[in-house]
Amino acid sequence: MSSAEPNEVMYLEKETSREEIVDSPLFEGDEALRLVGTQAQTFSEEYNRTLRNKLDKIIIPITAAVYFTQFLDKTSLNYASIMGFPVIGQNYNLVSMAFYLGFIVWEFPTVYIAQKLRLGKYLGVNIIVWGVVLLCHALANSFQAFFALRFILGMCESCVSPILISIISMFYRKNEQGVRIAYFYTMLGFTQVFGGFIAYGISFYNGGVMAPYKIVYYLLGSLAILVGIVVLVWLPDSPVNAWTLTKEERIASLERVRDDQGGTENRTFKKEQVIETLLDVRTWLIVLATMLTDIPSGGLTNFSNIIIRNFGYTSKQTLILATPAGIVNVISVVICGYYSDKKAMLCIADGERMLPIIYATLPTLLGFALMIGFNNSGQKGVLLFSSYLIGSFGSTLSTIYAYNASNTSGYTKKLTINALTMIFFCVGNIIGTEIFQPQDAPAYIPGKTAIMVLLTTQIGVAYLLRHINVRLNIKRRAMIEEIKREKGWTDDDVQKEKDRRAFADMTDKQNVFFQYVN
Repeated sequence: MSSAEPNEVMYLEKETSREEIVDSPLFEGDEALRLVGTQAQTFSEEYNRTLRNKLDKIIIPITAAVYFTQFLDKTSLNYASIMGFPVIGQNYNLVSMAFYLGFIVWEFPTVYIAQKLRLGKYLGVNIIVWGVVLLCHALANSFQAFFALRFILGMCESCVSPILISIISMFYRKNEQGVRIAYFYTMLGFTQVFGGFIAYGISFYNGGVMAPYKIVYYLLGSLAILVGIVVLVWLPDSPVNAWTLTKEERIASLERVRDDQGGTENRTFKKEQVIETLLDVRTWLIVLATMLTDIPSGGLTNFSNIIIRNFGYTSKQTLILATPAGIVNVISVVICGYYSDKKAMLCIADGERMLPIIYATLPTLLGFALMIGFNNSGQKGVLLFSSYLIGSFGSTLSTIYAYNASNTSGYTKKLTINALTMIFFCVGNIIGTEIFQPQDAPAYIPGKTAIMVLLTTQIGVAYLLRHINVRLNIKRRAMIEEIKREKGWTDDDVQKEKDRRAFADMTDKQNVFFQYVN
């Protein structure tokens, strides 16, 4: 830690100059190398805190607005379903599924395109386009038109999470990422509250000029276009070219994350990193964990209001009574995000990602057990309370995002694992749209039982992932000690080598100094 004044920076001579980097193999590393070189520059802790606060004021509100808009748009069908939406029955399920089909088809192409372009600009354009698509929902009047529009909407929204996770991982340390991702992910819960009250207000409209669901789409489409413009102008693409930061602040932003060995952005697509991702067993455990989360989520996203209405409430009452589940979701996400980072900040462990998943899943299991146990009991209050408990597992996907951000190095590998996560997010949601079958109405007992089995399996997968990372970290620490003995290195020598590799676009498997978050 430097003892310099808050705004004072101590520049050290680099091992490799910017000019030398351009002509060396290190030029294949991250773009950050051109700005900071291979040896660390030291900034005071107070300077870093001030910089982090500035980043929070820029990045967090914008990423939150993006996620708020995305999830509100994604769940618009849920609100429209009880506000005169013209597609019903199995066709309604297919329209819901179309969003995820578009998502899957376009996920890898959109990630590849994003790697070649500036992340913030590419994201902003996609948001504006999906805003226009939402406006078109108000003009459609057939199953075919709604299916096509939902498909295109899924394509446009497929870039959101990989880009937001990449931006968070470039600007924030590992012990800051969990709660920052939680900040934007809480918007999932807030949209349930906001969307519920908006839909409730619109439900009093008698439909004299247009159907109530069309008003929803006009409002959401306009909001998306506005957020897209904000993203285009203000969201930074990376620390290297963030125009809202001074050159000194850009350098300091990179130095803040150097020791994490996570790297920043690299425009070169590297096939070997894709292969490594596909051969890593933890990739497929994350994919499995994602599916186990999103099969239940896919069903509840489109059927939660219907389930509550079937407890014996009216449609208007349902819109209001469903909103507290969003608050439960927000609380769960914030607590899990804070806990996962706090463990690392206090040096109690390497940080936690999997334990929060386990803790968040338990109340959800209790909620579904109550729903099944009190079915046909007439105790509407208990059933309603159980529907709020199931909101706790909403933090699971946020924690998976944080896991990917903290446990993956190599820019192509990061984008690949995020793309795979989102593809199987969609697969889970597609399966989820079929988990509540019309013949099982109104209680949907088979679907609720299936969700309990899936979430119980999720607990086992989370524990296995944690165990693997704990073992990997133990082995790496032993390897570093052996390197020190063989080469006669001191701790300072090890730190210099870590600094040299930080922005070389090495994967976490290639870089022995990379430590995993459990």
